Amino acid sequence: MHSVQLSGVDANLFVVLHALLETAHVGRAARRLGLSPSATSHALSRLRDLLGDPLFVRAGRRLVPTPRALELKDELARAVESLEATLRPRGAIDPATLARSFRIETTDHVQFVLIRALDAIARKESPRVDIFLKSLEPETLARLRDGSIDLAIAVYGDVDPDIEKRVLFQDRLVAVVRKGHPACRGAMTAARFAKADHLLVAPNGTPTGLVDRLLAERGLTRRVARTSSSFLDVAFLLSETDYLVSLPESLVRPLTERLGLVVLPLPLTLPSFAISMIWHRRHTSDPAHVWLRNAVERATTPAVPVRRPRTKR
Repeated sequence: MHSVQLSGVDANLFVVLHALLETAHVGRAARRLGLSPSATSHALSRLRDLLGDPLFVRAGRRLVPTPRALELKDELARAVESLEATLRPRGAIDPATLARSFRIETTDHVQFVLIRALDAIARKESPRVDIFLKSLEPETLARLRDGSIDLAIAVYGDVDPDIEKRVLFQDRLVAVVRKGHPACRGAMTAARFAKADHLLVAPNGTPTGLVDRLLAERGLTRRVARTSSSFLDVAFLLSETDYLVSLPESLVRPLTERLGLVVLPLPLTLPSFAISMIWHRRHTSDPAHVWLRNAVERATTPAVPVRRPRTKR
């Protein structure tokens, strides 16, 4: 049996054949396809060579299909319709019918800010969507590129050309202690701040950070007595001890009453930082991924009461 290698076949030939079978006329088929009659006739000649059949023969002034062409007619019509449907631009989806799993990699700080509002949005709008949150790991960009995760949310600066970024909200560090901590009495100066025993969130275990560099500029040092890789672990430990910690405001605000925490004026000038989500650009126009990104943005909108920056999307 003669084998046809699809890699060597011009698929446009079958579009021409479909039009000829529909019109039984070279000129009308050419007009439908936006081709010249000579180009259409040339395509028919190539089809005859490819299929080993004349496909159409003259009957007076008309073209009539051969039995082989008639055998192909219905199957070819379905194939062309399917291909057109596949290539047709995708419109908006109905979130209520969306059934898909998404994986988001982020810090426990952002998970805490995000999870309740995102869960409420998903349950209301897309109850068949599954969302899996996991901790940030090395090689995040590689996992975005290979599709093992859909989004990553953290502090990101410049990103590679194949990665898209959208700023979700601005956050800032605040000084936090338990209610009744000695630091609650009197003004919080840089010197008093430095003398306190500190907790530090340090994913890599390094007991220094930006605060230490700013203190050093004033000739001050602090004692970091404990480090942890988890923002939430530090917040709960803080509620039961006399440590002082600098935490993101978006994390602290929902916990102050629940854990009995007090936010103190930070005696150092720290810049705010942007929490952004990043994804691979192949997902930018995917309607399901668009819904996910918009849901995440809505879930983080009230994270902190500061003006959101204008960013390109």
